[in-house]
Amino acid sequence: MAEHPTGIPIQLEPLVVRVLAPNPSPYTGSGTQTHLVGTRDLAVIDPGPDDAAHIAALMSAIDGRQVTAIMITHHHRDHSPGAPALKAITGAPIVGAAPFDLSDAGSRADASFDPTYAPDRVLTEGEIVAGAGWTLEVLATPGHTSNHLAFALRETSALFSGDHVMGWSTTVVSPPDGDMTAYMASLAKLIPRDDRIYYPGHGDAVENPQRLVRGLLGHRKQREGQILRLLREAPRDIPAMIARMYVGLDARLVPAAERSVLAHLYDLRGRGLVVEEGERWLSAG
Repeated sequence: MAEHPTGIPIQLEPLVVRVLAPNPSPYTGSGTQTHLVGTRDLAVIDPGPDDAAHIAALMSAIDGRQVTAIMITHHHRDHSPGAPALKAITGAPIVGAAPFDLSDAGSRADASFDPTYAPDRVLTEGEIVAGAGWTLEVLATPGHTSNHLAFALRETSALFSGDHVMGWSTTVVSPPDGDMTAYMASLAKLIPRDDRIYYPGHGDAVENPQRLVRGLLGHRKQREGQILRLLREAPRDIPAMIARMYVGLDARLVPAAERSVLAHLYDLRGRGLVVEEGERWLSAG
């Protein structure tokens, strides 16, 4: 992965500037990438964490121009918490992914979610956010989260893919809000599109996006096949599957791998291919 200097505006193309937030981790790679779209007026996509240095870097890159919209692909803690601070300074509305209630600790409660996220307007498939010389079209891409959106820049055939497709790692799909069935369908939805390049929330720009998406679909199918083969051998719990499937995995990433395998198991269960028996899973074939 290329070096991404923190806090420095990088011109990716005439309509797009990237500013990297100072939040690197095993789950965010070099950090969250905020994108500024436009020249005279701007959309800010995924303002990132509520970090004073990052907000200051964004305001420096904005350089006095009007911000038309603060756009959110999904409200994980590394993508949306900076939105209220940016709105307070610029007056721009927060628009994008739908919120959901985390107060009941129910099925959608998750430590990675931003509980303060409160959009002024929820965007849905096909809606348009536009400014002087730029047009962003909303594409619903659920899977990583149930409310995940991508934004397509019509003028240059660029897609801001959030965490749906990333330039450094595969996407974490963590049930119950993450859904492998929806994720696979959202990947397949991208194949017939003519996007020239993806600008993800993390990692390098994706310059041959259709090839990468086909590879991601193939990778997930391969994982699915591994699970089915293991369960045909014997019933297993998820830790036993992880030990066989992810040899040498960084211990910090084991929880994410466990959630990904669970997402696959839920998908396979929905298709009648596996059954759950306490902590163990069994092949239905």
